[in-house]
Amino acid sequence: MKKNLWKFLLVSPVVFATSLFINNTAIAETEIQEETLGQVTSVSQFSDVQPTDWAFQALQSLVERYGCIAGYPNGTFRGNRALTRYEFAAGLNACLDRVNELIATATSNTSNEDLETIKRLQSEFSPELATLRGRVDAVEAKTAQLEANQFSTTSKLEGEVVIAVTDAFEGNLTDNNTTLGTRARINFVTTFSGKDTLYTRIQANNVPDTEVPLAFAGDEDTNAYLDALWYSFPLTKSTNVIAIANAGAADDVVDTVNQFDGDGAEGALSRFGTRNPIYYQMDGSGLGITQAFGDSLSLSLSYLASSNNDPSPGNGIFNGPYGALAQLTFEPSKRFKVGLTYINAYNQGLGIGSDSASLSPFSNVAAVDSDPETLDVPYSSNSYGVEATLGLSDNLVLGGWVGYTNTRNLATAGNISSRGNADIWNWAVTLGLPDLGKKGNLAGVIFGMTPKVTDSTIAGLDKDQDTSYHIEGFYQYKVNDNISITPGVIWVTAPGNDSSNDDAVIGTLRTTFTF
Repeated sequence: MKKNLWKFLLVSPVVFATSLFINNTAIAETEIQEETLGQVTSVSQFSDVQPTDWAFQALQSLVERYGCIAGYPNGTFRGNRALTRYEFAAGLNACLDRVNELIATATSNTSNEDLETIKRLQSEFSPELATLRGRVDAVEAKTAQLEANQFSTTSKLEGEVVIAVTDAFEGNLTDNNTTLGTRARINFVTTFSGKDTLYTRIQANNVPDTEVPLAFAGDEDTNAYLDALWYSFPLTKSTNVIAIANAGAADDVVDTVNQFDGDGAEGALSRFGTRNPIYYQMDGSGLGITQAFGDSLSLSLSYLASSNNDPSPGNGIFNGPYGALAQLTFEPSKRFKVGLTYINAYNQGLGIGSDSASLSPFSNVAAVDSDPETLDVPYSSNSYGVEATLGLSDNLVLGGWVGYTNTRNLATAGNISSRGNADIWNWAVTLGLPDLGKKGNLAGVIFGMTPKVTDSTIAGLDKDQDTSYHIEGFYQYKVNDNISITPGVIWVTAPGNDSSNDDAVIGTLRTTFTF
């Protein structure tokens, strides 16, 4: 039988039609081609088929007689590609359907010899044809079931759960018991054109904060709420716009240029280690736009207001706290990237460092003349930052940043707070070891100076006399594509830039689930 079969392969044009068609047809479950096949009317349409090829005349005859030859959109035939018996059976079935169609319309000049060959091949490959039909039917049934039960034709449902065990080993804390907290997020990622994104996030977070602010800590409340809502779309091929309706942050509108910025779920464990503290002045609702200049340079502009929905005096989109950002991001290669950042903010603190550096005295000034009410003293800030990452190799990445903030008090509060200026500095150096021990793992070390007031002419906002250093180490182990475990230790010397405070040492074990 095998000997006769090979004779058929050598002499029958119909068999050539089968094998040549198979070599250029995508068969479900055996091989899925990325390109769509197209019917041809002349063998000259194939750029890789020459008149000197041994199968040229057979191929030419098949195109003219049977019309069951297909090619690729790029004009190639790929006649030397190998095929399986299932592929052969599927192609045979396709050619049989084509020949039967020609016979039914009385337009075929198929010879009796070809018909006899077809019958023998159909009999020889009947088990494969039956199996293939069964598999195609099963795939169609599964597809129909998925379409009937899919979440949405435009939206994708994503989930993320962060579970953290945390303990404070050293520090000036009275509450130093071991804690267990969870941050759970459900994300709806919707697209209407394939290029735009409507992002909706619902979150519940009861991870308690520590003396060292953690990147994934929350408000210790398990109630779920709308945590983020924004819409991003391309204005042109090189211009992207994002409109943020709720809980926007700097990383929503710009690249923070830090290898450890995983928004608490990945990378750095601490708030300081996640990104340059000047970025934390960006918070709320607003608009962002990014303009690309080629492949390596982009300019991002953004405006976010944190009390946008409050109509009372001193609030709203333009009269309340806001942050306005401009950043140039330069990435000449995959291994090197640098960002130059400027942020103008009003009543927006850094949220990290000493009380003076985080600007908390401005938002809660002591009572004046025994008035029991606190006073809000308005202030504005201009912040400048340089952030960079450099890949020395595939498994060694250096990074870091420098941030400078100049704050100006805009009002006085009796003899407690006066007009003036303050200079605040912070910096960090990061070392990353990607794929350490296993592909997908990440080891990281962060060393830096938390925000420190180096000079001040404002009464009530004192210059920091000491320096607080932040040392952090973690190892993110990837269990599989959906689970990672990250143990880490954070050590902060002279917390609050005050050497009278005991060093703070925080240990945490973060487990992240994504689905």
